[in-house]
Amino acid sequence: MNSEFLEIKSNDSNICEFGECGGAVTSLLKYLLEEEIVDDVLTIQKQDSVYEGLPTLISNPEDLVKTAGSLHCVPTMTADLISRFLSGKKIATVGKPCDTMAIDELKKRNQIDEDKIYTIGLNCGGTVLPETAQKMFQLFYEVDPSKVVKEEIEKGKIIIELEDGTEKGIKIDDLEEEGYGRRGNCQRCEVMIPRNADIACGNWGASDGWTFVEIITPKGKELVENAISKGFIQSKSPSEKQMEMRSKVENIMIKGAKKSKQNQLEGEYPSLEDWDKYWHRCIGCYGCRDVCPICWCKECEIEKMNPESADSYPQDPLMFQGIRLGHMSYSCVNCGQCEDVCPMEIPLSRIYDKLQKKYREKTGYIPGFGEDLPPLFSPEDI
Repeated sequence: MNSEFLEIKSNDSNICEFGECGGAVTSLLKYLLEEEIVDDVLTIQKQDSVYEGLPTLISNPEDLVKTAGSLHCVPTMTADLISRFLSGKKIATVGKPCDTMAIDELKKRNQIDEDKIYTIGLNCGGTVLPETAQKMFQLFYEVDPSKVVKEEIEKGKIIIELEDGTEKGIKIDDLEEEGYGRRGNCQRCEVMIPRNADIACGNWGASDGWTFVEIITPKGKELVENAISKGFIQSKSPSEKQMEMRSKVENIMIKGAKKSKQNQLEGEYPSLEDWDKYWHRCIGCYGCRDVCPICWCKECEIEKMNPESADSYPQDPLMFQGIRLGHMSYSCVNCGQCEDVCPMEIPLSRIYDKLQKKYREKTGYIPGFGEDLPPLFSPEDI
């Protein structure tokens, strides 16, 4: 179906108080739970600070308000949690574009049942590693990171709010020139609006206190229309000016992402000699494999090939990394989790992103979109 566009907001004053952009997403989730359309909602819940978030399964609609609000310093993926632990449940989930792309790849591999999941996508301008954010706020914002109670990426700036209500904002470009700001993979990402979800929500082009929503699938259309008719949310049509503003923001960010991709995957890309050094840093901890949302094999080929003799360990890192690249690079959604968890600081997401880019150029395959499996992918692997 062709996309439809609305502005929506919650009819619940409590949700409006704690939620972003009028609490629309929280109210949609509440509708799904209260009407028993889904068993649970999987989302990220803030913990003791803006730097801590925990994937949380919500079954009580009244608990949803605790998960309201955005967290740009918690770049956590959820797709693999659904495939590993929630496959028998009817689930609604909220996610960034890379989350919804990973979900799409797992659907193709029959690891997630499309009929049992609702995906509410969130427009994303990028995420920041928690430790990077704290150093950045201390160095450039000259504040105590523990005093930051809210953060937002808006109008090309990372904006923070302190306990006393003070706000400070610095241009993302200025921060990233100094080696801070968003994660490297986020800087390269060209997918800001998750058009592979049932609906895509955000504040770009929205009226104050409202959420701009793009309705993408028939399931998403039914969700929004029924939530309106049941009184959970209200809606209005966006103006042409608002539509243009949303597109303008998206296009500016895509232009910046292409520039970053050119710099990171061409100009700053490690040489073969550097890669040889990087690979031999690998200690075979399997962290990159374990955190990858697309890596779903029930019995890992890498472990099967690992020598049983302790005298032979560790495995040749080129063998380990080569198998990983051969299995996963064509479906890489550029979430950056592999690089985030690598204890040896190997720039893994760059080589995966670059190989996926080459694969896309040769085959036209874009991971995370559409119903087709990657070319040359064996159906026997499913």
